[in-house]
Amino acid sequence: MDKTVADLRKDYTLEGLSETEINPNPFIQFKKWFEQALAAQLPEPNAMTLATATPDGQPSARMVLLKDFDERGFVLFTNYNSHKGQELAANPQAALVFWWAELERQVRIVGTVEKISPEQSDSYFEMRPPNSRLGAWASNQSEVIVGREVLEQQLQEFQDKYKNQEVPRPPHWGGYRVIPREIEFWQGRSSRLHDRLLYTRGNNHNWKIERLSP
Repeated sequence: MDKTVADLRKDYTLEGLSETEINPNPFIQFKKWFEQALAAQLPEPNAMTLATATPDGQPSARMVLLKDFDERGFVLFTNYNSHKGQELAANPQAALVFWWAELERQVRIVGTVEKISPEQSDSYFEMRPPNSRLGAWASNQSEVIVGREVLEQQLQEFQDKYKNQEVPRPPHWGGYRVIPREIEFWQGRSSRLHDRLLYTRGNNHNWKIERLSP
């Protein structure tokens, strides 16, 4: 290999991000960037890293999909009994990171986490393809299994159980909302002098915007 890992680098030159052009509302700014990611036809622009931690500070992170957002926060769905579900039950704090490489952009979100209502989870679950609904029943997410055949057998069992029936939402599956207290917008710039604008929510729910050194 001609290059080592240390040799890998890219100079970011597409555009900048200034205090005069950013929206004072971070959710409107996120919507603008997200729509631009959609328009650029990026692969899975709603993919994001979800970082959680145990009460004693052991961190973990994984990729998940954003499924909704508004001024209340950012919504994702998962198995409540999974590792991330157990960590969120014990320590309802999380961070999200979006990385849109083609646009040289990153968004980082930090906040508290709450479950959305059962009705909201039901509504989204009903939109999922039938096999995805069955998969939520078949997978005991994060548990050790002896082989893939365990999953395939459990899927077949639930296919038989719900044949010609509507598949209900499992009680252990549903949505979480990350309620942000910080949202940082990062735009890559040349010479590693990136633009970083941080929104911080105040006690009156107004947002303060500050520039961070890269």
